[in-house]
Amino acid sequence: MSIVRLFTTITVLVGSLSMPLMAAELNIYSARKEALIKPILNEFSQETGIKVNLITGKADGLITRMRSEKMLSPADLLLTTDVGRLVRAKSFGLTQSIELSNLSNLYIHDPNGHWVALTKRTRPIIVNPEKVAADAILTYEDLTKAEFKGRICVRSSNNVYNQSLVAAMLMQQGEEKTLEWAKGLVANFARPPKGGDRDQIQAVAAGICDIAIINTYYLAAMLNSEGDSARAAQKVQVVWPNQDDRGTHINISGVAIAKYAKNITEAQRLIAFMLRPSSQKWYSEVNQEYPVVPGIEWSKTLKDMGEFKAESVDLEQVGHLNPKALKIMDKAGWL
Repeated sequence: MSIVRLFTTITVLVGSLSMPLMAAELNIYSARKEALIKPILNEFSQETGIKVNLITGKADGLITRMRSEKMLSPADLLLTTDVGRLVRAKSFGLTQSIELSNLSNLYIHDPNGHWVALTKRTRPIIVNPEKVAADAILTYEDLTKAEFKGRICVRSSNNVYNQSLVAAMLMQQGEEKTLEWAKGLVANFARPPKGGDRDQIQAVAAGICDIAIINTYYLAAMLNSEGDSARAAQKVQVVWPNQDDRGTHINISGVAIAKYAKNITEAQRLIAFMLRPSSQKWYSEVNQEYPVVPGIEWSKTLKDMGEFKAESVDLEQVGHLNPKALKIMDKAGWL
């Protein structure tokens, strides 16, 4: 080898050694607000050295974005709320199977592994205890009683949480009874549906209505806040419906690996990280959602709301029944 070639080879080798290795990265499309997910993602990055790039947005908007981006989508993971959206993403061909060794035994998941639940959410009834007797409402069906005419607040039919509630009812009660219930509920509305779950809580506290249907983590967040929000939350009481039969409606937040993910190994590692006990406890303490991993202690706020019997339904089927549920709501006049 000539001196020139030797010098060139050494220069190339030294140059390559001085170049930093490409850091592993993970691109996440998240329907969770940054403040509700970033702390645990930062912990994951610190522990693994994997850089997390977070893009937040409206749940349906992110799914639409992934559809339009197709193979060019940078998304590795989709973090979203409600099984209806996870099933929708799967039906659009935007997801792939998650490979976790204990997936089938321990967690709530898609039969084909296309999504896995990260938290459980409950959607019970709340009342103003000064205006509604403790035993006046025992079931969702009781909301159609004539005595509650003009006394119920709820979000619109566009809300996926309400759609899943109706879809679960379709599975358990059938179309005829579900439509009858939806019509009876609409007849008892205090006002046209508007706002989010926090707005329904505020409305009950303000006397606009006496009863509402909400997800408990909104109430828990308000109870742990300050000022008017906390005072409003303290004026309402949770009612766990259908404890003597099918149980209270539950749903989930969950995660799916994107169809065209380029960082699959890193995506698998994050899913496993978010399902480990310490992460599940964080979800309960900080986001006030129920753990999906058995044996994890609930936050004090969730404990104070009481134990309850949850309904047991096939969540994948709840997602598939979403369009039918929306048609039922439309027939009932649920705006």
